[in-house]
Amino acid sequence: MYYLSIGVLVPSLLGLAFVLPLLGMIIKNIRFFHAYASITSLYALIVAAYNFNIVVREGPKAYPFGGWWPPIGISYEIDEINSLIALLTASVMFLITLYSAWYIRSLKDAPYYYTLLLGLEVGMLGCIYTGDAFNLFVMLEVMSISAYALVGFHRNKPEAIEAAIKYGLFGAVATTIYFIALVFIYASFGTLNMADLTNKVTLFWGHNLVSGLYYGQIYAATAVALALSLWAFTFKSAIFPNHFWLPDAHPEAPTPVSAALSGLVVNVGVYAIFRFFYTIFNPFSLMSDLRDMILLVTLILGLASGLIGAFMMVVQDDIKRLLAYSTISHIGLVLIGLSIGSSLISRPDSQAFVDGLTGAFYHLINHSIGKSLLFLASGVIIYMAGGTRKLDELGGVARKNPVLGIVLITGVLQLLGIPPFGGFFSKYLLYVSYLEAGAPYISVIINIISAVSLLGYVRLLYSVFFIIPKREFVRTSRLPLAVLLVLSVACLITGLLSPIISYWLRGFVEATTSKDGILNYWVQGYLVFWGG
Repeated sequence: MYYLSIGVLVPSLLGLAFVLPLLGMIIKNIRFFHAYASITSLYALIVAAYNFNIVVREGPKAYPFGGWWPPIGISYEIDEINSLIALLTASVMFLITLYSAWYIRSLKDAPYYYTLLLGLEVGMLGCIYTGDAFNLFVMLEVMSISAYALVGFHRNKPEAIEAAIKYGLFGAVATTIYFIALVFIYASFGTLNMADLTNKVTLFWGHNLVSGLYYGQIYAATAVALALSLWAFTFKSAIFPNHFWLPDAHPEAPTPVSAALSGLVVNVGVYAIFRFFYTIFNPFSLMSDLRDMILLVTLILGLASGLIGAFMMVVQDDIKRLLAYSTISHIGLVLIGLSIGSSLISRPDSQAFVDGLTGAFYHLINHSIGKSLLFLASGVIIYMAGGTRKLDELGGVARKNPVLGIVLITGVLQLLGIPPFGGFFSKYLLYVSYLEAGAPYISVIINIISAVSLLGYVRLLYSVFFIIPKREFVRTSRLPLAVLLVLSVACLITGLLSPIISYWLRGFVEATTSKDGILNYWVQGYLVFWGG
């Protein structure tokens, strides 16, 4: 049964998404498309939850497409970490889809909008589930093409078209660079299957009789491949210096799309960095010194992203641009946590190693929920204010709607890291991990990032609460507010249940990054078939 649940989700969701334009030629009732998209997204959530449950109970599982087991065919492989991220993605996307029913309530192009939105979910889940480095490239393209089109969905706005073109051109360069990296990997190792690569890099069981021996200067080729891959992944996750597209793209996109881009799409690049540098090129691999140097680079980039995003928040007068720079800052914090795996900072069996990665994934969850909440709330604010995004023109809007004011404060406290919300506990883990690793200056910078970002969030709250109203605000319906309340409760739950969540995440990190965990990833993804 788990074979079907792993393999069927992405292809079936793709089919359900791309049948919508055909249905749009027959059915003219827009309510049908709202219901169709919501049910389809709920289906994805149910299957993702089932897959997560399977992994928690039984450990990593693999699905060979077409019955061709790796490294001959493409496979999907799920473990504790990627099944959790997929569940997070499906959960938030379900709420975003529900919100979209209100946001595009009178849009004639609803079938095309939902096709692209579900296509975006297809791409994200495919990137997360895949156990093949080339299939990751394919799914990145599916995700990216949907994202480009959604950013420019308001095609009557020149700013939206400009943002989509910029995002699309540089995004195409990024995926092409990753494709070139795959050429180096395949030429050196004779395979692109992640489990087979893990075996060859770590020498669990010699070489593979099917994918052959190593070829050429594999160390130099791997260095080039990892540098190119890192460039592409940092672009997808909007890490400095590849963050330049995000401040234009996210504000111009429809608000539900902004929430998906900032809350979920950037996670894909972060996950790809984790998979490459903690599973394939892991701490126990023959090239551990190379990955150590690269993780030091990611640490510097994470620190730069955190600081630049925080400082840029302070000077924004557009509510969505302010939140976009907040995303850059928070993904920088997540990358700081992921970078602790360098042996120059911590050992794989150390408490700092586990705490840092636990804090990274915990903060990724907290940021996804909190940022989606704030972007969706901004959509309601902009609607009530007649379409303006200027902070100075939003004066007093939250006082007109107490529920909206509460969810705004909740989202801000979540991202700031104020107890009892989850953001506090994930930032605390990041802070403590570098103290344990003997790098207190990194902990200080984490605090500086939070302190600077406080100025931006305070400006947002001041604008919507305390500036004297200059306009009449229209009322909104209950549907978007219900979605916002669900996300607000989730922010609170991630804090109140922090001991349980931290305990589970620590177990996931240890199970995924230990030598036995990496060996198990290879066994499930490859050795099961060959009977070794």
